[in-house]
Amino acid sequence: MVVDGWDVNDDLELVTRTLAGDQAAFGELVQQHQRIVYNLTYRMLGEAREAEDAAQETFLRAYEHLARYDPNRSFKTWLLAIASNHCIDRLRKRRLTWLSLDEPLPPHPALTSKTTAPEESAIEVESSAAMQAMLGDLPPDYRIVIVLRYWYDMSYVEIAETLETTESAVKSRLFRARQALAEKLQANSAAQMSVALERV
Repeated sequence: MVVDGWDVNDDLELVTRTLAGDQAAFGELVQQHQRIVYNLTYRMLGEAREAEDAAQETFLRAYEHLARYDPNRSFKTWLLAIASNHCIDRLRKRRLTWLSLDEPLPPHPALTSKTTAPEESAIEVESSAAMQAMLGDLPPDYRIVIVLRYWYDMSYVEIAETLETTESAVKSRLFRARQALAEKLQANSAAQMSVALERV
């Protein structure tokens, strides 16, 4: 099966070669999957340097435990599971409430266009930063299901497999996460309206 121009069977071949001692093969696996892993760690952690560290740690753990990889499972899903668990552990350790907004997150690819006007582009960056801030306020278990569902377009089954949980647990977390985000959006809108009225 080919995904984004990459034959997923190539993953299995590279894993087999790595286990046989070919370190260059693992380098190819890193090159192929580093973007998706970094995107996930950045969405979860919200800070570029920490996201890079988490992505590197993900690949180190993958290399360390490669012999445990189940070839019947998608390698990408397995990697994202390692990245997700590592990010959740980091978030629990530092107990952050809000993610850093020093570096606004680039807009989601679905929102971008080559003909975007400067005003629209500024609004997109602002919206993306606001969304990242709201994501940062969610518990890690809720944040990861939102990221996997809406940024990676994963099905409930794929998310359940990645997080090693049940479909019903995924649906429940998504429902609660969406509720929490909706409440935050409503609160933000009310606050903005109040500020606007004060200026009148």
